[in-house]
Amino acid sequence: MNKERIPFSPPHIDQKTIDAVTEVLKSGWITTGPKTRALEKGISDYVKANNVICLNSWTNACELMLRWWGVGPGDEVLVPAYTYAATANIVHHVGAKAILVDSCLENPMINAACIEPLLSSKTKVVMPVDIGGMPVDYDGIMNLLKTRQVSASNSRQETLQRPLFLSDAAHSFGGTFNKKRIGSQADVSGFSFHAVKNLTTAEGGALVLNLPEGFDNAELWKDMNRMSLHGQSKDAMAKTQGTDWRYDILEHGFKCNMTDIHAAIGLVELERYQETLDWRKKCCELYTKHFENEAWFIPPVFKTDTAESSYHLYMLRVQGISERQRDEIIHLVQTEGVAVNVHFQPLPLLTAFKQQGWSVDNFPNAMRHYQNEISLPVFMGITDQQIERVADTIKSAISSLLK
Repeated sequence: MNKERIPFSPPHIDQKTIDAVTEVLKSGWITTGPKTRALEKGISDYVKANNVICLNSWTNACELMLRWWGVGPGDEVLVPAYTYAATANIVHHVGAKAILVDSCLENPMINAACIEPLLSSKTKVVMPVDIGGMPVDYDGIMNLLKTRQVSASNSRQETLQRPLFLSDAAHSFGGTFNKKRIGSQADVSGFSFHAVKNLTTAEGGALVLNLPEGFDNAELWKDMNRMSLHGQSKDAMAKTQGTDWRYDILEHGFKCNMTDIHAAIGLVELERYQETLDWRKKCCELYTKHFENEAWFIPPVFKTDTAESSYHLYMLRVQGISERQRDEIIHLVQTEGVAVNVHFQPLPLLTAFKQQGWSVDNFPNAMRHYQNEISLPVFMGITDQQIERVADTIKSAISSLLK
């Protein structure tokens, strides 16, 4: 008899979600409108930051920010070697050079010590990643950046005088640093609401705009909104509310707005987000309890004196195994009907980055964290019994490999 398959991270779609989307479909207004603005307000209230714009993905949102900042050919952007390709791809899209940073020895993220040797006058942006939902050391990175000047190429860069701190917070919505929710620590933070994220809009993302004195974040929100709609001076709703149809194209913009259909899903998710966080935290704690007596177990860190994760991923690490052995374990586990994943392949392993001259040999810490990592199922609704089955399947696979 085949066992029921345990998925990796299915979205939490119930009747409340369906009703919310149906309401939008019946309203006659399905593109950017009142639901999108309501979601922006809800996120702003949740993270305690005044200016939030919702867009169609983390990728387009953060690329838009790079373009607004004036990043282009001749500029450098520091990104982790240990991340998903999107973090570096957007740097390529704007014509700048992504400078890959090796992970810390003790965890897969980057910190001020990792970043400092690679900073130069060409460094226009530093973009660390909150991997698995665990926040980076925001204070350490910001304090470092405040000591560095850039070769400014426009008035915005001259005003800031240092590299922009753009946080890749795709995983960490709901996480905290210094008892504040992620979103208010960096100059700009980018969230992802992709289908597998803690809070989903099916596809979507958001920017939290938190630039310091000298900048008008409300005006920046207007700039982002306009740039996301081909540089048009009026969005679709504004054109329907007045008597003058005429609009202008103020710049050569892009098309990456969020729709009210997607925002309706997000509003339901946001309303019950504490329940989601609590469930995911319990799930992660239960996994740790199942593994804590295993000699090979390297426990993930979810909480420190300064930070707490959003519990987006349970990143199991197995002491002393090779990449090949890790893949054998995954094969055995998936054969038993348990879906698992790996986060992440270091970028220099991937063809597009190899072709740019990057070698994984120069990123030993990233490889060390990657080669023994297995991400386990964590999602709203997973049961204690399913978690136990996942854990038992993992332990059985490792036992058979290491005996």
